[in-house]
Amino acid sequence: MKQHLRQIHPLAWTIIVGTMFGRLVTSMSIPFLSIYLTSVLGATPTETGFTVAVSSLAGVMVSFYGGYISDRIGRKLVMLVSIFCWAGAFFIFSEAEYLWVFFVANTLNGLCRAVFEPTSRALLSDITPPENKLLVFNLRYAAINLGVVFGPIIGFQLGSSQSTFPFLISGLVYIAYGLVLIVQFQLQHANLPQPSKAKAPRLRDALATAGRDRVFLPVLIGTTFCVLGYGHFGSTLAQYMERSTMFENGSQLFSYMLSLNAVTVLIVQYPIVRAFRNAPPLVPLIWGNLLVAASLLLFGMASGAALLMVSVVLFTVGEVLLFTMMDMLIDRIAKPEWKGTYFGTIGFNNFGNVMAPIMGGLLLSQFGGHGIAVFLPLALITALGLPFLWIAHKRLITREREAHAVQQSA
Repeated sequence: MKQHLRQIHPLAWTIIVGTMFGRLVTSMSIPFLSIYLTSVLGATPTETGFTVAVSSLAGVMVSFYGGYISDRIGRKLVMLVSIFCWAGAFFIFSEAEYLWVFFVANTLNGLCRAVFEPTSRALLSDITPPENKLLVFNLRYAAINLGVVFGPIIGFQLGSSQSTFPFLISGLVYIAYGLVLIVQFQLQHANLPQPSKAKAPRLRDALATAGRDRVFLPVLIGTTFCVLGYGHFGSTLAQYMERSTMFENGSQLFSYMLSLNAVTVLIVQYPIVRAFRNAPPLVPLIWGNLLVAASLLLFGMASGAALLMVSVVLFTVGEVLLFTMMDMLIDRIAKPEWKGTYFGTIGFNNFGNVMAPIMGGLLLSQFGGHGIAVFLPLALITALGLPFLWIAHKRLITREREAHAVQQSA
């Protein structure tokens, strides 16, 4: 393990550590946005749902193009422009006083995240040897959750559900992250892979290729339902905890649930990766979808903190199963020259994140704090991803068996 850690590229370490601090500060602010909008600005659950959803909608619209552009002009320029614009979005949040300003700021937040994150993941793939890729992708995922362990609790103490001040801290941290990236790109310039001289595919051709991929397309559809289920944790559940009469100080309890989610990820991630490392890559996604759907149902049935915490643990195990192998799966499916394109295209599954707060907001407006009426439909819709993931699983096995047969006969 130590030898593999020493082999990780310095720029990869910069992205991993920067991701940790980035998620620390964003988890201080973004998860409480829906509570702030309803309790301070007086927005309805439906208005809040649309305001929260616009971030993911913007991301869906540009995620493919961001990854594709990074294949064409290089990762460095795309990452630096997007991260400084991202910092600007947080500064707008910090000064916002009207709902439409939050709408604009969250649109920019989604645009920048959808460009920066697939590009940074594609860069990690570029600079990491195949034998270390699973380690690097999982270190990045662990860094995300290490930041989220402390972020929500700090955010609650700073009054994130009643103040926009934490957004200012987020903006400053992202400025610092961008400056460190500039330095590292300069220091590691000679060690970075040179851009391919092969002509990159046109946008239309690249999108058509990804769309025709018989494995990738059902993965994209299936994971959209997975992301939809996952998206309710930070949107629908946050509002439900604030509105439900069964829980005292729901926003504080929700901050503890966020931290438990992150702690559980750190505890179970390595054992789960170890247990599933030799399994077909879609098997963890299938189990993850089942657990997320089941945990949503339990959230609706919970009448006390104990069952809520059990539900968080089940939800988190499902989350780990869904997302720890996702980057490795895309890396395995994509052609080398189109990695940025595929990493960007998988961002279309964030359409689930668009629908989650809207659907949740509509159900909350209709049923209020009646948990089972809100969460049962959400659990059933999440489970619709299962048949698509199973189809992708069977097709991937067939594709790799045929490719192995061709290699044996060559």
